Amino acid sequence: MASLRCVLPKLPMAAALSANHLAALVLPLTLRHLYIARDADAAGELAAAALTERAMAAGVEAIALSPRLGDFNEDLRTFGLDDLREALRVQLAPQDVARFMSFAAVETG
Repeated sequence: MASLRCVLPKLPMAAALSANHLAALVLPLTLRHLYIARDADAAGELAAAALTERAMAAGVEAIALSPRLGDFNEDLRTFGLDDLREALRVQLAPQDVARFMSFAAVETG
């Protein structure tokens, strides 16, 4: 999630420690739109599919964000920030590009 935070600093995020935790994530009742950052492996695919199915059943639009390599950290280290930013830009809903892809630094603390 830290790699995604570099590119999508305004997107609210919740991190799961494993594919099983991601699949078990409890969706807030007010949620209407969910991006699922998945790893490019079988466990990531299964967890994303399970979470997508649950989101759809709850009336939440789910969009999977997929790395080019194994995970987003590997993408960031291999391709750099600008390439990761562009790879994610095309995966976001058009109305969310300007909303969440800010070049400003993330506030901490």
